[in-house]
Amino acid sequence: MSRDHEWVDEEAGPVVRPYAVTRGRTRPTSASLDLLATVGLTGLPVPAKAELSTQHRRLLSCVAGGSRPVAEVASELGLPVGVIRVLLSDLLDYGLVAVRPPVDRGATPTESLLREVINGLRAL
Repeated sequence: MSRDHEWVDEEAGPVVRPYAVTRGRTRPTSASLDLLATVGLTGLPVPAKAELSTQHRRLLSCVAGGSRPVAEVASELGLPVGVIRVLLSDLLDYGLVAVRPPVDRGATPTESLLREVINGLRAL
């Protein structure tokens, strides 16, 4: 039996409590890990001093395909968002992931404004 399956009961689900996955930590070291913040790989190699658990490696493989929101990563891995934030902060401290804050919807132009600009340019 592989180590990935030894902590899962078919009927009960994961046997290990979330605080065990995060080694007892409840808060991330970085405040930039908003639910809608996007996370992507930096492409840097894993440092020799890094102690990455199976969950850290699962998280890295989850964001390997491209940048994804924190909430989406938590959903895909089936872990609470608080756990994902702590694990991501570890990876952020090692320089393995980059975090971009969510786009402020107030700063982006609306579709109607863009249409007005296009119509104005056509009128020239």
